[in-house]
Amino acid sequence: MAFGSFDQKNNSNHMVSEINMVPLIDVMLVLLVIFIITAPLLAHSIKIDVPQVSSTPVTEDPKSIDLAIDANGDIFWNESPILEADLREMFVSHAKEVPQPEIRIRADADTRYEQLARVMAMAKGSGLKKLGFITSPGSRSQGGAATSAEGAVPAAPASPPAPAR
Repeated sequence: MAFGSFDQKNNSNHMVSEINMVPLIDVMLVLLVIFIITAPLLAHSIKIDVPQVSSTPVTEDPKSIDLAIDANGDIFWNESPILEADLREMFVSHAKEVPQPEIRIRADADTRYEQLARVMAMAKGSGLKKLGFITSPGSRSQGGAATSAEGAVPAAPASPPAPAR
């Protein structure tokens, strides 16, 4: 801003050009105070003793048993034939294991539902908790509709597929 005098002694009509430093100094002092207050807060930390643990994962392999039922009603325990009468004893002996193995049922599309329900009831009655089904993705039932894991059990492929998770 330019300031001039009101007295007429000097008949000079020139302006005085000076920078007013007061607002600039005020702004700088405000910034200085803000930095003085906030600087200790940025460097403040709390010391905590965090417990140290080993990072080795638990290597417990879950045991699984493949139970296959073909169209004739024959039952296979891990690819070995077994009689239905001996099945309950096998279920009871494996139900006592810790952790319990997972029973994965793979049934042929032509397997009677009655036999499949009987095997599932035996497993549940023996105390087995983990029961799953192995299905073939994208397979079709005889009616032309796609089968699902919740619905019908598809035909068993020639080689056992990976377990459904």
